[in-house]
Amino acid sequence: MSPKVASIPLGIVVRRAPGATRWVRWTWKAVAVLPGAPMAHWKELRREGQAIDYHAATVPVELWASETEAYLASLSARVPSVYVVMRETDDKEALHGIEVLLVTASPYEAQGYLDSGEEIVERVPMPEGLAAFVQDFCDRHHEHDEFVKRKRDRKRFDLEQDGIGDPRIRKESDVYRAPGRMKEALH
Repeated sequence: MSPKVASIPLGIVVRRAPGATRWVRWTWKAVAVLPGAPMAHWKELRREGQAIDYHAATVPVELWASETEAYLASLSARVPSVYVVMRETDDKEALHGIEVLLVTASPYEAQGYLDSGEEIVERVPMPEGLAAFVQDFCDRHHEHDEFVKRKRDRKRFDLEQDGIGDPRIRKESDVYRAPGRMKEALH
């Protein structure tokens, strides 16, 4: 990988709990991430009643130098977070009908997945070690863009009515044209 990209594997902990209604049998929620975790595929970690925590997958979180503004937005939140993107699937290889697609430290990227409505996006608190890793990456690569206020032109565009009530436009009704001018335009 180039020095402008960094990656670290994150284990994704997903909790399966009973659904609240008879139409939803189970609910799935990403509840934690495990930095530097080994590969896993739906390994049961903990069971409490009917709720089960699984180490569902290990996926890399990739940090890009061009996205440091988004990472800093996540770090500056009251609770710094990463976002786990999952999708329901009918694939037989997806053991529990859900698959982990990716994890991101960018709230902007997570918002893009939320907008589609196809994926489940969960906000998970960022462990301190991961927060330090992301902060170090941002310290090395963030380039602050100065705000430049644009200057307005002094020309006034509001003095001309561009095409409103234009007598060359033949219409039966024109709310901008005076009734006397309508008769002139029709003859």
